[in-house]
Amino acid sequence: MGHAPISDAMALSWAELPSHGWPELQEAAAEVRDRAWGRRLTYSPKVFLPVTNLCRNHCDYCSFRHSPGESGAWTMTPSQVESELDTARSLGCIEALLCLGDQPESAFGAYRKQLASWGFESTVAYLHWIAERALERGLLPHTNAGILSVEEMTTLRPVNVSLGLMLESVSERLCQKGGPHHRAPDKRPARRIAMTHEAGRLKIPFTSGILVGIGETPRERVDTLLAIRDLHHAHGHIQEVIVQNFRARPGVRTPQGSEVDEATFSHTIALARLILDDEVSVQAPPNLSPGAIASLVASGINDFGGISALTPDYINPLHPWPLIGPLRSQCHAAGFELVARLPVYDRYIARADFLDPALSSPIARITERGPWDPRTKPLAPVTPS
Repeated sequence: MGHAPISDAMALSWAELPSHGWPELQEAAAEVRDRAWGRRLTYSPKVFLPVTNLCRNHCDYCSFRHSPGESGAWTMTPSQVESELDTARSLGCIEALLCLGDQPESAFGAYRKQLASWGFESTVAYLHWIAERALERGLLPHTNAGILSVEEMTTLRPVNVSLGLMLESVSERLCQKGGPHHRAPDKRPARRIAMTHEAGRLKIPFTSGILVGIGETPRERVDTLLAIRDLHHAHGHIQEVIVQNFRARPGVRTPQGSEVDEATFSHTIALARLILDDEVSVQAPPNLSPGAIASLVASGINDFGGISALTPDYINPLHPWPLIGPLRSQCHAAGFELVARLPVYDRYIARADFLDPALSSPIARITERGPWDPRTKPLAPVTPS
């Protein structure tokens, strides 16, 4: 049985809780996690395909986005995609994460011409082709392509077991002049909430998340978590929520507020676990808190998200994924078992309305061949060009 729903007023009061009260809140969150998820922590063995880092937004804290012609700009070619998928299959990866900048074809004619030269009329058509190639190799696609229309999500639904879009923050203040989202039209909260609503109406298992340390206030963090909870209550489609901490990088403008300390981040994780429904997975990326795994676990996470033995975290390239062996040992020391999972959660696999029938066979084949435990030694990545 889940814990009683937390009222908005109670959640907001926790945002302002003095730090001496945080340990008690974390203990409560850990108890909720243990009741709902047991003593197992999960991760998704993945290959990270950064399809393109071209993006029409200019978030102040982002080192991923580029414009055509800039040093470091790339769009993966079809041959590069297939090569990465082949290697991912040989390593035992399960998830193919397709990630890219927002709305590149709306901003860059050169990018549109490149797609056309490969025979694709749109980014979504290319993503559909990539997802098909992943499924052929026994990999389950999860796409995070930024803002998508209803028609685009409908196109991707038959070849993706889940889709994702970080809500990041519902703060309109961060979108004002001088804020980190001022030059990022696709980071307007209303747009991201609307897409998440539409994904729910389409019955798509969905990943959302909050970004911590970009200048938001404690109350704004709670407001964001409450917005995600409302979206899940409306449609039942939020399978996991990423609580991600901003990490500063050289050459990138640091937003007001900068990196949060371990205690503040742990407090935010605990808030997520207590505010969200028990069935919603709470995830924190282990590579962004490499010295604080025990703290993440003690604060109530049940999942580490995708970890790749092949590709780096292209969003945070200075922070390599942990090796599975040492991470498993750290989990064991905290009293937990670390196990691999699919990029779609069991409760959606069991519901025909949430998954396209064409995905049943690929999921069944992977489930039958489990357990999954990819090699723990990372390979040198193939850098897109």
